[in-house]
Amino acid sequence: MPTTASDELIPLTDQDDLWSSCFMVAPLVIIGSRDAAGEQNFAPKHMAMPLSWDRYFGFVCTPAHTTYGNILASGQFTVTFPWADQVLMASLSAAPRGKDDTKPSLAALPTRPAEHVEGAFLEQGYLFLECELHRMVEGFGENSLVAGKVVAAQVHRRALRVSDEDDQDILQRSPLLAYVQPGRFAEISQALSFPFPSGFKK
Repeated sequence: MPTTASDELIPLTDQDDLWSSCFMVAPLVIIGSRDAAGEQNFAPKHMAMPLSWDRYFGFVCTPAHTTYGNILASGQFTVTFPWADQVLMASLSAAPRGKDDTKPSLAALPTRPAEHVEGAFLEQGYLFLECELHRMVEGFGENSLVAGKVVAAQVHRRALRVSDEDDQDILQRSPLLAYVQPGRFAEISQALSFPFPSGFKK
C-alpha cells in the first residue's frame, strides 16, 4: 500500500509540548517598561507581532512577570528590534531576577530614552516603537495578550526600505535577528520574493 501524507503525521496530545515539538521562526524583540519608582525593565519576547495593518503591536506575557505589572500600571511600553549582532544584549535582558527582585544584568545594557512615552530603548536596533497600552486580553491559559497603540516609531537609516534599492541588498547590509523556537536564534540576510498570485491585495 502506498504511503500517504497522513501516514507521516504524528498526533500531538494535550500532554505534549506543542510549541516545542518542532522548530518555528519568530521575531525577537525587547520590551521596555518602567515601574512606579522609575526603574527601567527590559525583557525579550518572541510571541510578538503587529496586530493589524494599522499601528498596533502586541505580545504575549504572563501577569506574573514584572513587564506585565509595569505596563498595567503605567499604560506604556517600548519595543526594540535589535540587530542580528545584538543577540548577547537580548540574552542579558532575559536574566532572572535576584532574591531582592532586581536584575543586575540590566546595568550592562546601553540604552537611550524614548521621546513620547516614559521609557527607554536598547541603544542599538533597527526598529523602535513607542506604545500606549490599548488593552490586555486575558484568557490564554496563564498568559495574556498585551496590545499597544504605536504612538511613535523610528527605523534606522541602514534598514529603511527605499524604492531605488533592491530588498536583498538591504537584508544583506542589515540582517534580521530571528528567534527559532525552542531555544535557538538565526541571522536572516537573504530572502526570496513571495510568489503572490496576480491581483493579490492585502
